[in-house]
Amino acid sequence: MTSRPGGTERTRGRRLADRAVTETAALHAVLDAGLVAHVGVVDDGQPFVLPMGYARMGDDLVLHGSTGSRLMRCLAAGAPTCVTVTLLDGMVLARSAFESSMNYRTAMVLGVARRLDGDEELAALRALSDHLLPGRWDDIRPPSAKERAATMTVALPLAECSVKIRTGGPDDDPADLVDPMYARTWAGEVPLEASFGTPVPEPASAASPVPRYVSQWGRA
Repeated sequence: MTSRPGGTERTRGRRLADRAVTETAALHAVLDAGLVAHVGVVDDGQPFVLPMGYARMGDDLVLHGSTGSRLMRCLAAGAPTCVTVTLLDGMVLARSAFESSMNYRTAMVLGVARRLDGDEELAALRALSDHLLPGRWDDIRPPSAKERAATMTVALPLAECSVKIRTGGPDDDPADLVDPMYARTWAGEVPLEASFGTPVPEPASAASPVPRYVSQWGRA
């Protein structure tokens, strides 16, 4: 069951606490808009953080990878993990380096994952496909028994998490706003937008129409 973001001592906002968001809907919105998560574990005293595709499936975050992956083996064995998803929305230009910033939406999930199998694993693999490649699952061959045997899939409950969001322009030092030199410096925000480009077919698909769901892919 998803808990309220920031609802535990480990996830309560302290630094820049005014940017902390406690609505579960905000957590879901960030996770549903992102495509890449950074997943961290400690193995034999050494921290490792790897980027991974992911999906939210109800109140779980699901991940998959090779059965030979150190990260996946650690997760399946019950190693504590920290997963972060960040969406960069813009650059914030202030009249000083100190007050310059970024606009962003970010979520952090702490906990211990569990390995999935059977129908639950297949549902998670479909959720991953639907999140990363929306509309694609029904057009492609599903995973074979051999492919599934080489794949490990885990679910991390959204039971301990936090969300931070920054929007708007710079918070300039009041002295810079009246300084004879720096008051004339341009300040503001530059939005950053991510988008999908024009689909490029591989040679054998050159004569096939681009599926509508591909041409309509977008970013939130």
